[in-house]
Amino acid sequence: MAGNEWINGYLEAILSTGASTIDEQKSVPASLREAGHFNPTKYFVEEVVTGVDESDLHRTWIKVVATRNSRERSSRLENMCWRIWHLARKKKQLEWEENQRLADRRWEREQGRRDATEDMSEELSEGEKGDGLGESLQNESPKKRFQRQISTLEVWSDDKKEKKLYIVLLSLHGLIRVENMELGRDSDTGGQIKYVVELARALAQMPGVYRVDLFTRQISSPEVDWSYGEPTEMLTSGSGDDDNIDAGESSGAYIIRIPFGPRDKYLRKELLWPYVQEFVDGALAHILNMSKVLGEQVGGGQPVWPYVIHGHYADAGDSAALLSGALNVPMVLTGHSLGRNKLEQLIKQGRQSKEDINSTYKIMRRIEAEELSLDAAELVITSTKQEIEEQWGLYDGFDVKLEKVLRARARRNVNCHGRFMPRMAVIPPGMDFSSVVIQEDAPEVDGELAQLTGDGSSPKALPPIWSEVMRFFSNPHKPMILALSRPDPKKNITTLLKAFGECRPLKELANLTLIMGNRDDIDEMSSGNASVLTTVLKLIDKYDLYGQVAYPKHHKQADVPDIYRLAAKTKGVFINPALVEPFGLTLIEAAAHGLPMVATKNGGPVDIHRTLNNGLLVDPHDQQAIADALLKLLSEKNLWNECRKNGLRNIHLFSWPEHCRTYLTRVAACRMRYPQWQNDTPGDDVVIEESLNDSLKDVQDMSLRLSIDDKSSLNESLDMAAVSGGPEMQDQVKRVLSRMKKPDSVQNPDAKNKPLDNIPGKYPLLRRRRRLIVIALDCYDNKGAPEKKMVQIVQKIMKAVQLDPQTARISGFALSTAMPMLETIELLTSGNIQVNEFDALICSSGSEVYYPGTHAEDGKLLPDPDYAAHIDYRWGCEGLKKTIWKLMNTIEGEENSNKPSSPIEEDSKSSNAHCISYKMKELSKVSVCPLEIECCQHVCLPWRNWGH
Repeated sequence: MAGNEWINGYLEAILSTGASTIDEQKSVPASLREAGHFNPTKYFVEEVVTGVDESDLHRTWIKVVATRNSRERSSRLENMCWRIWHLARKKKQLEWEENQRLADRRWEREQGRRDATEDMSEELSEGEKGDGLGESLQNESPKKRFQRQISTLEVWSDDKKEKKLYIVLLSLHGLIRVENMELGRDSDTGGQIKYVVELARALAQMPGVYRVDLFTRQISSPEVDWSYGEPTEMLTSGSGDDDNIDAGESSGAYIIRIPFGPRDKYLRKELLWPYVQEFVDGALAHILNMSKVLGEQVGGGQPVWPYVIHGHYADAGDSAALLSGALNVPMVLTGHSLGRNKLEQLIKQGRQSKEDINSTYKIMRRIEAEELSLDAAELVITSTKQEIEEQWGLYDGFDVKLEKVLRARARRNVNCHGRFMPRMAVIPPGMDFSSVVIQEDAPEVDGELAQLTGDGSSPKALPPIWSEVMRFFSNPHKPMILALSRPDPKKNITTLLKAFGECRPLKELANLTLIMGNRDDIDEMSSGNASVLTTVLKLIDKYDLYGQVAYPKHHKQADVPDIYRLAAKTKGVFINPALVEPFGLTLIEAAAHGLPMVATKNGGPVDIHRTLNNGLLVDPHDQQAIADALLKLLSEKNLWNECRKNGLRNIHLFSWPEHCRTYLTRVAACRMRYPQWQNDTPGDDVVIEESLNDSLKDVQDMSLRLSIDDKSSLNESLDMAAVSGGPEMQDQVKRVLSRMKKPDSVQNPDAKNKPLDNIPGKYPLLRRRRRLIVIALDCYDNKGAPEKKMVQIVQKIMKAVQLDPQTARISGFALSTAMPMLETIELLTSGNIQVNEFDALICSSGSEVYYPGTHAEDGKLLPDPDYAAHIDYRWGCEGLKKTIWKLMNTIEGEENSNKPSSPIEEDSKSSNAHCISYKMKELSKVSVCPLEIECCQHVCLPWRNWGH
């Protein structure tokens, strides 16, 4: 190399003299002789001064040349030899580490491409590929394959500004508002609250999105702030486009609070399940009104229906499934945390039995809602691949391998035999970095921290939360271990405290800060949170951690960035020891402020760590592993600095624009798979509008016709059946109607169906029927007794069917009535109609089903026990009775306290376990019955509350 010719002189001198001098034991210091053997490693460590540069070597070489003493010259040459050897080894080591880093980075990029390729691939499974197709795909490079597959999805970009999309987000529980979020107040007001609020705000800023509504619960209670009772709260206005002059007054993002459940009481999420349908009613009414308003503003007079309905958590997923079905709009689901996984973790702890867990957390109802949400969702958004494989994989509604096969078959238009599974998409959680001041270099103990600890001289305005935290510490100069979560048992704070208290080196090295939400009095908190806080205080006393652990009572949401910044200034570490962390938003926030992390290996932190590479993962159940990881990060400064730099370098991957762009791309792809959802811009075509109108029309026109007064209404019903059944059904209906006009003497008695006793099964007659004629019949006189013309109508229908041998062979009869079973049999007997002529009897307004010939005891029919068990599920009898009493004893929404008695009374004779029957005391009041059910004397309520 030019300018370094003297180095060649070094090497020549070493080669010419070094061999002999090294072999001379006299030239080797006595301290380096080990049983007559020279140890070069120990020689370098003890004798050679490290960190020398070339100029130092050059000065040593001059001294070697000038030295006349051969012994001293040999020692100097030997010293130089080992210095050069050390520098060469260090250079090779640095080159190897750099190459290794580059190789790791290339592997991570390639792994990301493979993951994305696997996730977005629409190709066939190996068993379904043709030879030519499979061979061509095998010869294709991963890069080309990824480019080909990603090209099938149109990435959401700024050219979507012409679209005017309406997006609906659902998050039912917790305390949700724009400013001063009370995160950590209870177990329901955690990271999900912040995520959905920021998601709504970020989506509203995306090109093409006109309005975003975040639906939640309205709470007007003295227990919480008055702001949670406001019906509407604006998050942001407009899309942020300077050239968007057509933005209407309804554009932007809004929090819409729907009243459901007790309006004057704040309920935890486990108690909201009975009121989900009430929320759906309120949300549906708002969506219908808003669609009309948006249609007037940007839809050209046509309603602008939601682009997607996105449910967050199990309760919102249950609600989103109902809204999606009513509006014919695609549903997206984000679980945040899953019931089956939580159940496994709680059972693993061994503190509660399965029955106690279900009683406390309503875990089985939650799991059921998650299964129903899986069945209805088109797309499930997760934060990690671990959530897909290890958490959603526990559910009956999803299987990783089967989902890929079904996707491939659907793309080829191959029959999937009715099987459907939602698409799973991994979208990293988003974060707003606008308020984060990132320092690329490692922080030093600057003037602010020195002033806070009493070492500074210049006064500055410091964040108040700093003083609130530092007042706990006897030595505030120590690095800070920061944990920020609500005091929930699953956050595993007590295990962290035990690990800190039982590790003496860790206590000597660092302080511990626990930000556990806000509290005024522990006794006023929920039992779970109060138990955790009480345990924390007991552990602090047990390990005598006074002056080493901070646990402030209050903090604002605006204080959180300052807390992260304080921990970074002390060169501390952020830790999330949760048993399961599905999301891990605090890990991203900590990385944005330059804090390395120690996190649980269960859930979201796995993928977050793979992306950021800014810390260590531990088993949350292993107390010693937590202590060792914290001690390693805090004691090894090189590792701390490397983790800090990695986090700051990669944190941009979690920005909100990237999150929303991927989100909208995925939703658009799921809409493209179905023609009725492809109308993204109002006015392009009317396919989706007609489909939505049909779906809403079906809901609005739904009615229960439980009576047939005369032949004309029967003819209308049969005509409608003929229209919906096609030509074959029309011919059969015409034959039945023609037979009904003929006299009874023309009947063919041989055509009557006779039951076959040798057919096995629970309902043998139904199994052999190709057609089932259900006669829904109720007709009463002024005294509430069944009229005889009911029997006449049944006789005419049965005779008409039996006159056609072809229809009679394949048809059976079922009778549906509001009467109890005994009254039904009496009515049929009065008309000489045998009960066995019916394949099924549906009695007591649908609450009981009988199969004549089966389920009989001593000649008496017994109801189907399976059907009884089915309708008993979630049957709220007492709640329904209270609602009926309230409706019947109120006038225009106010209770009528002056009324001497209720206008109705329960008819115990006509009621049973799943049917409540009432008698009207004053028949003149029937026409104004608030239930809007036309009746004479009885008001029968079936087992299901159809009007929610």
